[in-house]
Amino acid sequence: MTEATPTPRRGRPAVTSRARILAAARRIIDREGWRRLTLRRLAAELDVGTTTLYHHVRDREDLLIQLLNEDAAQSLAEVELPEKPRERIITAMVAVHDALAETPWAAEVLTVDGFLPRLGEPALRVVEAVLSAAVELGCTQEQAVDLFRTAWYLTVGELLVRARSGELSQNAERRADWARETFADPRMPQLAAIGARWPELAARDTFRVGLAALVDGMLPGSSRETAR
Repeated sequence: MTEATPTPRRGRPAVTSRARILAAARRIIDREGWRRLTLRRLAAELDVGTTTLYHHVRDREDLLIQLLNEDAAQSLAEVELPEKPRERIITAMVAVHDALAETPWAAEVLTVDGFLPRLGEPALRVVEAVLSAAVELGCTQEQAVDLFRTAWYLTVGELLVRARSGELSQNAERRADWARETFADPRMPQLAAIGARWPELAARDTFRVGLAALVDGMLPGSSRETAR
């Protein structure tokens, strides 16, 4: 006698998990780019109803933040911060920069003020390190927030420019020719002298140098601070 095949239950929602949701979201981003990631597209990838996802994510923005928090838990959790407060600020922001550089779409997602309270503990620990080091160096809380936000804008701006440059740039020879032709005006002697070298100079990694100068310029007692 052949055993009857059990009849599947109907009407019950498909079960998924946060881990499966985030893994599927990454697959979509890898294949199609982060702009194509929607809850409807994600539900189709998982073969579940869209309402099933709301047990784990509030909306698309929350989904992207959860992905970034998952990345931060790996890339920032083990960051060793120096004892000296100035170096602590620079090391913390470089760690943020390097972590976001591994996820090219991350900087664009985080360009809106107000995302900070939605970050997880590893990322907030880095922010706390910057703020506490700034206060230790004589900043008020307001000045410490100003320093962090300005350093953050430098970080995100640098990442966005490099990401977009990588998407849109033509080959190196064509960029050099474009610079040589465009900067040939003798009324702008410095640009004319740089000429075809502009793409090469603009491609250099000066983030840490610029960040250090920014930090030094915003700390109490700096020449810029004194001149205010």
